Amino acid sequence: MTKKNPFTQEFDHQKDVELVSEAIEGSREALNKLVTRHNNFIYNICLKMLGNPVDAEDLTQDILIKVITNLSSYQQEKAQFRTWLYRIAFNTILNYKKSKNEKGIHSFQQFFDFVGEIEDDKNISDDNLDQLDPLSEEAKIKCMTGMLMCVPREDRLLYIVGDLFEVDHNLGAEMFQISKANFRKKLSRIRQQLRQWMNNKCGLVNKDNPCRCTRKTKGFIERGIVNPEYLLWDKGFSSRIKDYTHTHFNEILISSDKIYASLYQQHPLKDNKPAEQIINDIISDDHMRAILDF
Repeated sequence: MTKKNPFTQEFDHQKDVELVSEAIEGSREALNKLVTRHNNFIYNICLKMLGNPVDAEDLTQDILIKVITNLSSYQQEKAQFRTWLYRIAFNTILNYKKSKNEKGIHSFQQFFDFVGEIEDDKNISDDNLDQLDPLSEEAKIKCMTGMLMCVPREDRLLYIVGDLFEVDHNLGAEMFQISKANFRKKLSRIRQQLRQWMNNKCGLVNKDNPCRCTRKTKGFIERGIVNPEYLLWDKGFSSRIKDYTHTHFNEILISSDKIYASLYQQHPLKDNKPAEQIINDIISDDHMRAILDF
């Protein structure tokens, strides 16, 4: 089944309604299709929020348990299903326990001071600065994940959904239950914060900055940030975030505020466990099976 970005205007939300109705009537197939439509998007939002795949899997399952067990309470006349679903998802994310990454990073200043302390690999020539092998790519994404952790949780979530997945501002305001003006204002403030720090510190954005992923990779390995035996971002995906957005890289460079989002959109869109496996895990519990009547 082709996955469509649920945050775009083109998403067929009426199909969700049909699947919800069939699932409530007891159709496992319909429930499987419904979960499949949203599973990877929920998971990747959780992954970007927490920076840890195990935590992201657990959080995604918590969200889907809440969604599935409350499916019969959804009222079509009050909101689109995706609005209802992602309100549940966002509230669950914001109330979830802090990940190890979140606990260790408290501010942009602390984070960039830490990265600055990691010694550069002098063996990397200037000509090879931008040639990223799998280890350097891992270091890049780990570092950019750290930058996201500098942003307070609620703002981070809004930025991930608003800029990385390019939610329509009308839909975004509904999901976050704020005004459209406030949604745009918050997003603009977060962009400004990222622009200020990345433009002054990150070589991906500003080539005049000395910090380069290739030169930091060896230090990341020595500090245990990158594990050459287990590359988190080198497998387990078949597409990238940008494949589900409207803006192409060359177009996005027109707007300075969007340069930063474009870098994150090049990250892999990781595959979560299949919907059928998730549903089986949920209903393997006798109490859950009784609630769902499967």
